Amino acid sequence: MVFKVSLAGAALLGAVSALAAIVDTRLVAKAVDPCAAIAGQKWVAPAAVRACFTSFQVDPIVKANIIDVANKTLAFHTSVNFEKLAPEPFTADVHEDLLADFARISRQSYNSELDLHIDMSRTLKRLNDGHCVYINMCFDSVFLSFVPTPLVLLTDAKGVQNVHIAPEAFTVASAEFADELGVWQNALPGNLKGKLSSLSGAKVLKINGEDPFVAVDANALITGSFQGFGTRQNSFFATYNLGSTGFTYSMGNFGQMSLPLADSVTLTIQRTGSNKLDTITLPYRSRIAVSTTWTDTASFRQNLCVAQPGTNGVDLSGGDITKRDEPSASLMGAFQQQPKISPADRQRHALNVLLDTSRQQDIALPPVLTPANPVAGSAGVAQSFMLDDKKTGVLALGSFSDTSFDGLEQAMLSGLQSLKAAGAKQLIVDVTGNGGGFICLAHWLHRIIVGPKSTTNLQAGLDTMARAGPLAQLIVQRITQDNADPLNLLNFNPLNWQFPNGTHFTADHDWLQPPVQRVINGRQDAFSPRMADQCQPFDMDPPSEALFAGKDVAIISNGRCASSCSLFSVTMAKEEGAKMVVVGGKKDVVQQYCGTVGGQSTDFSDMDTEIKTTGLKNNSLAPPDFMTNSVQGITWRLGFGVVDPTQPEEWQNRPADVNLPLTADIVNNPIALWKQVAKTVF
Repeated sequence: MVFKVSLAGAALLGAVSALAAIVDTRLVAKAVDPCAAIAGQKWVAPAAVRACFTSFQVDPIVKANIIDVANKTLAFHTSVNFEKLAPEPFTADVHEDLLADFARISRQSYNSELDLHIDMSRTLKRLNDGHCVYINMCFDSVFLSFVPTPLVLLTDAKGVQNVHIAPEAFTVASAEFADELGVWQNALPGNLKGKLSSLSGAKVLKINGEDPFVAVDANALITGSFQGFGTRQNSFFATYNLGSTGFTYSMGNFGQMSLPLADSVTLTIQRTGSNKLDTITLPYRSRIAVSTTWTDTASFRQNLCVAQPGTNGVDLSGGDITKRDEPSASLMGAFQQQPKISPADRQRHALNVLLDTSRQQDIALPPVLTPANPVAGSAGVAQSFMLDDKKTGVLALGSFSDTSFDGLEQAMLSGLQSLKAAGAKQLIVDVTGNGGGFICLAHWLHRIIVGPKSTTNLQAGLDTMARAGPLAQLIVQRITQDNADPLNLLNFNPLNWQFPNGTHFTADHDWLQPPVQRVINGRQDAFSPRMADQCQPFDMDPPSEALFAGKDVAIISNGRCASSCSLFSVTMAKEEGAKMVVVGGKKDVVQQYCGTVGGQSTDFSDMDTEIKTTGLKNNSLAPPDFMTNSVQGITWRLGFGVVDPTQPEEWQNRPADVNLPLTADIVNNPIALWKQVAKTVF
């Protein structure tokens, strides 16, 4: 707005005097350079961001590079052929043929690089696998687009479910978006102008003129991450999570978008206490989400769009372990749904963690909804609480990663021991929004809850397999025959693995020979033999007895529990009989209590490091370096199932025991929600 006024003033001066010659050339540059127009701006219209993004034309060489890197990296992804057509209950949800899609994208013309990116991103998202995600930091989450009315799905006294503006919407928006709130206040029509707070809790009858679930289901088709349709529906709605610094608030896919693709939304609503229907149109507003700066298109492209240190892998053959974490422990870390972890922990401990095109935000859960007074031993993402019934303990676990592996390991144990000492007889583990993390901490939590037994000794997780493609086989051969990894820095080094019976691989064990041949959806594929995590003995002594019986444990979430969270939940449910609760799901849709199980996740830069370190970068099977500032995630190891141990757990059924309805008094209110769970399931 200020910019337009400045141009108008300059034009007027030019009409009446020779001062037109000194018009600020920087303003003129902004007028013709759409990326300059948004440079240095905290808030802009999505259309302005889009103008910048769509000004980039597709370079055929860059397009071919993106497809080549993604395609060859996916040779390490365990699930490519499984995801061509998953079995029931996911047949309708997971049926993507990546080989055919990459061929289509190669042939297709695009009006802009943004259009190409959207096609690549959504193609990978249709796998509904939160490990196998394509991200381009030229576009994804450079700006996040918000609307101040996050939505929730509530059930009334008659059992009828309706979409509502979240009761806490204005409290959240007025705290987080105070500097932009006036734009939305002024956008309201007539007598509602300036009364944004009156919308909180309103029933939503239509979104853009259609039933709200038209928008919910349309989002479920493109959001990706989880196999279960119900879980992807739930991603539309606002929820909470526990981060390293406290409880945070997630706006949901309606309230927050990672790309500037919507300018506004029109809602038909019935406000709380009113019989009148109102129709309002609210603009989306885009807020800068990166610290990187630019002044024009050229600097935007240079700083955000081309490969940066960390985009591609490094050669560790010289033994310099610090190279792996320069400059930021892999750019993938910005999009992993976990707290920032230390380079040392990243190197020492395997991860299984969700990737998302939206960076995690630190929007605060309103203080009135935030649980207080955790018990002694609570720390970071592991906060334990005693309910006032004096028999139900709660472990709120926001992630299986934290700023310190050892610190989180201790906090899990200390918090649970404090609950036990306070008299807790039953346990709720709240993993809402838990995107996974360190694999061995999933083993650890399972073990310390139920104690030493056949399901927790040797390992408390799942047997896994890696894909044994030709390039993977060559990497292992270089390590075992040519000592290409003397410091044991690589994933493919046999010293990192053991057989399911606890016997460790030896340094010269070529564990991908002979490969295990399987035919999956009509395609020949090859895998490693069954392997196990090297988590035990733990580096901290677990209790000698169970803290809680499996049947006295309830694990709750909105279904968005992934990766190591899934490893923990699956084994607790299917081996220990824990009760599984999903909150707020649509009642006529089966709710899966977790998804995106995997076994170990990683990305192109990590695989590129394996390739470069073993001297195979010039092999025709090796992906080239990314020319763009991109991430390609993969599942490197895939876990076998519990009920059917011959097939991956990823596509086995995981229905919740209870789909707990949300009401206005418990939605996004953890303490109230935990009390309701305790009454319902114990």
